[in-house]
Amino acid sequence: MAGAECYHCKQWIEEGEPHDCWTTTEAALTADLSEDLRDAWERLRETAVDFGEQRIYASHHSIMFSRKACYFFVRPKRSFLEVCIFLPRAVKAPQVRHVVASSKTKVANMIQLRHRDEVESPITDWLREAYEYSASAQKAARKARPTGRTRSKPKAKRSRKAAKKR
Repeated sequence: MAGAECYHCKQWIEEGEPHDCWTTTEAALTADLSEDLRDAWERLRETAVDFGEQRIYASHHSIMFSRKACYFFVRPKRSFLEVCIFLPRAVKAPQVRHVVASSKTKVANMIQLRHRDEVESPITDWLREAYEYSASAQKAARKARPTGRTRSKPKAKRSRKAAKKR
């Protein structure tokens, strides 16, 4: 049978068979979690849902939480949940494993969670701060964008001869 191996997921795809390895679900990403990690995941998700209106979706190996832009995401691993919280600052705390500047205004703070009891303050405070910052950052970005095109008229070019006469 003719077919090919998907470059991303390494799955064998028969010729003519539809395939989209980037499509996944929360259930698929959390299916193999241990009981402790599943409890931590559920508590983390419940905490985020309580913040207010947002979009929660799975993308490749992560579960994203966003308003207009992602304010945090969770990457389920075998022995921990990798949580990335986007804040306007780097957090200096023992829970934060790694900090990466992700844009001009956002810093990604990486955290590893292994148990439900870890989903409490200060982590929940940072999540709320990220949720609120994402809304204020969007408003600031809208104000900074120009609404209409205003261009000054181009200056008339002088010929070389006219420039030499001066």
